[in-house]
Amino acid sequence: MKPRVYVETTIVSYLTAWVSRDLVMAANQETTRQWWTERKEHFELYVSQAVIEEATGGDKEAAQRRLEIIEEISILSITDEVKALAKLLVAQVPLAQRAQVDALHIAASAVHGMDYLLTWNCSHIANATLRPKIESICRANGYEPPVICTPQELMETDHGIS
Repeated sequence: MKPRVYVETTIVSYLTAWVSRDLVMAANQETTRQWWTERKEHFELYVSQAVIEEATGGDKEAAQRRLEIIEEISILSITDEVKALAKLLVAQVPLAQRAQVDALHIAASAVHGMDYLLTWNCSHIANATLRPKIESICRANGYEPPVICTPQELMETDHGIS
């Protein structure tokens, strides 16, 4: 059985966006494209309705490119359990109110038993100072949290992932 990966919106955005002039962002975009080309087939990919809603925003052509990528990915439902866990994450981590959708990504991946949450959102999701609290809240509510990581962290092939 392949490991299950929740693909957060920043991944789809970095994958489809024009190359940034910002060198760090351009490098992250290239890493995302490399992961997508070389590694994605080693995983079962999932998104949620929250990813779809975020992906539809902004420029219409860019949104269309994002949605084309999402079409090939399985969709997880935003259940009452997901909403309840997201609400706890916002309140107890605490995550900023503007990060409610980020809490939905974390909650959806935990409730649906994802092995990984793949993201470039290092402010509210892949944040080393928030991660222990996120994991604690998930576990306290009966869910094993996913490993929250960037594509760069999930590129390695010598850690048991084939």
